[in-house]
Amino acid sequence: MSPTRPVTLDDTDRHLISLLQVNARASVATLARALGIARTTVNSRLARLEKAQVITGYGVRLGQGLLEGGLQAYVGIKVRPRSGKDVVKRLSAMGQVQQLCAVSGEFDYVAWLRTDSPEQLDQSLDQIGGVEGVEKTTTSIILSHKLDRSE
Repeated sequence: MSPTRPVTLDDTDRHLISLLQVNARASVATLARALGIARTTVNSRLARLEKAQVITGYGVRLGQGLLEGGLQAYVGIKVRPRSGKDVVKRLSAMGQVQQLCAVSGEFDYVAWLRTDSPEQLDQSLDQIGGVEGVEKTTTSIILSHKLDRSE
């Protein structure tokens, strides 16, 4: 369901969203205290933001310790002209590709990979480099997460 008209966010909406980005499990009572508004107001704002698809879900961020021994990396991918659709289709079929974004700048896409080992990362990078239409890749291995508000 898409909203029928653009949603206007006020400062309270923005503050509510930022609180949820820090802790999506915060109780309505905690949010109400932090915002200085009634719990019923928080509930109605959440319902409105969800209905308008400003908030599309709540998630879980995994701790770094869970992925012990695993690797994550960002891969910049440059493709030949008119190869984008095919490259996206092939990369979408790779289980190690967690996210793929079209970007501006030197690269056409940036992929976020999650693998279980350096060997699996190496194989995944070889697989990406071998995709028809991929011209160039550059990889940055993630050493640690300093801030993550993606969920």
